[in-house]
Amino acid sequence: MKTKAMTLNTGATPLLVGLVSVSDRASGGVYQDQGIPALQDWLARTLSTPFRVETRLIADERAQIEATLTELVDVQRCHLVLTTGGTGPARRDVTPEATLAVATKEMPGFGEQMRQISLHFVPTAILSRQTAVIRETADHAALILNLPGQPKAIAETLGGLKDANGATLVGGIFAAIPYCIDLIGGPYIETDPAQCQAFRPKSALRATTQGNS
Repeated sequence: MKTKAMTLNTGATPLLVGLVSVSDRASGGVYQDQGIPALQDWLARTLSTPFRVETRLIADERAQIEATLTELVDVQRCHLVLTTGGTGPARRDVTPEATLAVATKEMPGFGEQMRQISLHFVPTAILSRQTAVIRETADHAALILNLPGQPKAIAETLGGLKDANGATLVGGIFAAIPYCIDLIGGPYIETDPAQCQAFRPKSALRATTQGNS
């Protein structure tokens, strides 16, 4: 299944985000996919710069996952691709293998942090094989990340954990994504700090930043 979401903001050079839900049952119509709506909702609440999304709902088939990731980066020219589903130890869980197969560079720190966040809730977080990579072509590059499958876990992984007073207990992975996109030549991303405070070195901040200075 292939769908294209509406432009959520307008701008000269919007961030283009690919959202991929990997699920045999959701793609087969057994139940409604929850991963892509959860990702769209979180991005809409968090990003304060223009962005568009390209969505794909596909089965747990390695060849199809690889082809989808390649198409989103090489053809659609996404700057960021977020996948959900297929990262466990089950026989049909092959999202990490497909992601690594299309990679130019591996970014293991993202997976390490995702498991640290999930371990605050369930000991089975160590069974997750979530990973992240960079895919580069001659004139384009994208960051690809494998996220959990549950909407609550998606929000916690991206935004981190806060206590009752709003203080950060564990940082979410999205705080590091804008600077990573900077380094691979993508558009400058800003966030709502109430949702997720993007971090950049002072030398990388721009005068137009909102809440990052």
